[in-house]
Amino acid sequence: MKATTWVQPTIVTVQDVPDPKILNRRDAIVKITSTAICGSDLHLLDGYVPTMQTGDVMGHEFMGEVVEVGADIGPDKLEVGDRVVVPFPIACGVCTPCVQGMTSACENSNPNAGAAEKLFGHPLCGMFGYSHLTGGFAGGQAEYARVPFADFGPLKIESDLTDEQVLFLTDILPTGYMAADFCDIEDGDVVAVWGAGPVGQFAMDSARVLGAGKVIAIDKEPYRLQMAEQAGYTTVNFDEVDVRSVLLELTGGRGPDKCIDAVGMEGSHGSPHIYYYDRIKQLARSETDRPYALRQAILSCRNGGIVSVVGVYGGMIDKFPSGSWINRGLTLRASQTPVHKYLRPLLERIERKELDPTRIITHTLPLDQAPHGYHIFKHKLENCEKVVLKP
Repeated sequence: MKATTWVQPTIVTVQDVPDPKILNRRDAIVKITSTAICGSDLHLLDGYVPTMQTGDVMGHEFMGEVVEVGADIGPDKLEVGDRVVVPFPIACGVCTPCVQGMTSACENSNPNAGAAEKLFGHPLCGMFGYSHLTGGFAGGQAEYARVPFADFGPLKIESDLTDEQVLFLTDILPTGYMAADFCDIEDGDVVAVWGAGPVGQFAMDSARVLGAGKVIAIDKEPYRLQMAEQAGYTTVNFDEVDVRSVLLELTGGRGPDKCIDAVGMEGSHGSPHIYYYDRIKQLARSETDRPYALRQAILSCRNGGIVSVVGVYGGMIDKFPSGSWINRGLTLRASQTPVHKYLRPLLERIERKELDPTRIITHTLPLDQAPHGYHIFKHKLENCEKVVLKP
């Protein structure tokens, strides 16, 4: 089959790889009808996530049709012919975190748990297409994918909703929604969102659905800010103004009630001297992440507010404003998204037309053009906000 594979930092290619096979009695094989390139994939592309190997299949946002199931999967769970979306965290459904709804912290799905434990203190769950730290599972930017624990993970789509309407249930829509959910939004709250990429856009939509009175989008790319403005949000270009000063002006001097970091480790917010400080430390691998957005969100949030972090951070950061966080009573919340928790509630919101995930799609390409999709997405060419690939 054809698949998008990692070659080395900055290079991916589409090549022939072996077809996936059932390896476990709870596995299923899915023929992929739609998949997507995620901002998190760029961290792999750029070499900031360790343990990638040449030939690893990329991609953790995919959906399709079940073509084979393992012996332990009964027809009440999944059948050949079912149309499914597949959450990016691989979860067993029976360990303590899974039972508690924290499927992104599953204790049984990562066969390389020991390697992750050395870096993070505890194991990570398994994830599709996201390095050998998370199990080395082949991803979904391919024609077919093996799905472990398929009697628990995939969500059947039994309506006539299009792939484009439900594809992002795999990751970025639940992630954006979780970002807003973490904020405990009250009617009329001012919510500022750093990053107007796909996750940031969905965080804005979710904040509005949950009752925010004003939503502020912070970015520098004109097309991203225009997309946010067209959706009804106030926009701030951090290349043109001092963000914290503008946020104070927009909130009567108090700062936003809730702040969301939807940027993560490769952010470009910050003054020039801080940018070069972090950039040099990151290139020297003495700091893994560039936490401009996180610093700015903490320093901008009102006293007693909440900072929600869903941008991906992979290791260590410098100059973390712990004094501001502690002395002003801020609450910080962060997590890899337990996608399973949000699947059905968000599907229902899509069916009720409260959320329109299709609004962020700017490019639809055949799978063999995946390298081009990565290029325009990474370099923000052609006003590229989100790339959907069709195997």
